[in-house]
Amino acid sequence: MTGTLFAPLLTQRLVGRVQSEQFERQELMAESQWRRERRAAELEVRRSCYVAAMSAYRRYRIELMNFLWLVHKAQVTAQGRADLEDARQTMHLAFAEAQLVGSEAVVAELDGTTEVLAQTFYRILRLEEGDPLPDGGFETLKAHLLGLGERWKDMRAVMRADLGADGALQRGR
Repeated sequence: MTGTLFAPLLTQRLVGRVQSEQFERQELMAESQWRRERRAAELEVRRSCYVAAMSAYRRYRIELMNFLWLVHKAQVTAQGRADLEDARQTMHLAFAEAQLVGSEAVVAELDGTTEVLAQTFYRILRLEEGDPLPDGGFETLKAHLLGLGERWKDMRAVMRADLGADGALQRGR
């Protein structure tokens, strides 16, 4: 008779324990899903930032080459200056965003490239003013700007590594 009286209590306790364990499993699964979604969202933000940075840095380099050519031909116009300044500001904006969301390795790579582009900008302005630096002639600056392609390969490699793109390619082989 005691067994009959305690059976509903034991059943209720067992059901409660099972429900509690199920709830804990669901919580763990939900938390795990949230972490995966958060990592994916952070990765997408970094990817978009890196795409914008690569694009902005390339555009600035191209505008530096265009402006150098205008200086060389003595045909600098207000539009040429405006195009260069717009590209420069766009690059600085992309760099600022990368400083907030990029990895240390990517920010260091962009910082180095920014420094090189800033020095090149300064050297071109000195050439335009008729007071070039000793290594600031047209041919030297042109070769320097064309040679910056190697920096882009390094920049791209660091960004791809940060995004895990290289690992994904290696696993697929």
